[in-house]
Amino acid sequence: MTENDQGNVPSRQRKRFPGISSRAYEHPADRSALVALRKLSGFDTVFKALSGLLPERSLRLLFLSDSVRVSDAQFGHLNDMLRDACYILDLEKVPPMYVTQDPKPNAMCIGLDEPIIVVTTGLVELLDEEEMRAVVGHEVGHALSGHSVYRTVLLFLTGLALKIAWIPLGNVAIMAIVTALREWFRKSELSADRAGLLVGQDVQASMRGLMKIAGGNHLHEMNVDAFLAQADEYEKAGDLRDSVLKILNVLPRTHPFTTVRAAELKKWSESRDFQRIMDGHYPKRSEDKDTSVTDSFRESAGHYADTVRTSKDPLMKLVGDIAGGAGDLAGDLGGKLRNAFGGGAQGPRKPDAGETDGTAGDGRSGPDSATGDAR
Repeated sequence: MTENDQGNVPSRQRKRFPGISSRAYEHPADRSALVALRKLSGFDTVFKALSGLLPERSLRLLFLSDSVRVSDAQFGHLNDMLRDACYILDLEKVPPMYVTQDPKPNAMCIGLDEPIIVVTTGLVELLDEEEMRAVVGHEVGHALSGHSVYRTVLLFLTGLALKIAWIPLGNVAIMAIVTALREWFRKSELSADRAGLLVGQDVQASMRGLMKIAGGNHLHEMNVDAFLAQADEYEKAGDLRDSVLKILNVLPRTHPFTTVRAAELKKWSESRDFQRIMDGHYPKRSEDKDTSVTDSFRESAGHYADTVRTSKDPLMKLVGDIAGGAGDLAGDLGGKLRNAFGGGAQGPRKPDAGETDGTAGDGRSGPDSATGDAR
């Protein structure tokens, strides 16, 4: 970034993070999911092959010819936000940014050699300046983390899977990688949300943006606390059947549900880790080469253990009880699943001494799967 670029930032003062590493804001689940993705059988072979086949030049020419490139002359306020975000996160090269005509609010960061940021007109028209600043920071966070490469592969493979759906084995092989990529990308969105907060430095604006993506431009009809309460209700509602339905609902999506994202970001904004970054204490890119892979795994394992321990989801609570020695794995899990899903031919398991009955189903089912993506 040139000196002139660095000087062209909005008037409201924000803290800057020179040399910040993406490790500072990456969600532990993002890192562990990416490691698991790379270990997926056949992924390296497919990825190397696709890197040479993907029509990236064609993609760039497509946006150049049929979208509006953000600059001082076009969407100047977005250009200021982009430069500001790159300045704050110390991303040396400002990626090209395009606005494309699409009523659906969305944004993405794609590209193999160099990242490209694309935002839709639906998103630009929906969000105010501070909300949009968080989105731009979100996409710059993707660029800094190197997420654009895998996002591009995911887009290509998803389209390819649809084209060869008539080939049973070929489709199964590709969908296995697509499913793994989606699992990783959902986690990477949590990381990018954190980057957006570091850029915007306005948690209320981040919350409002997520609410608008979920409920449209009717902010006077919505409430942040009530929206976050939905996330809590979603996590702890229902029985084991609802837990399974949650998993099935999220599988086709590339993004986590908006209430879940809002709750995760709010929790991080109140954490000691966030405050340390804001105070200027954070990992530097110059230290990335010395990072211990073992430590990354340990941090991810600790995150998952904490998630299981504190989760209000019925399935996660059951897993936590079993891991904590509260019962026999096969007996507890089998008995509670039989109760939750209407029983089985073997009949209910006799409870151990002091054990409560398994959660009984009430016949409710979850909502239909929502597959729309945003941000």
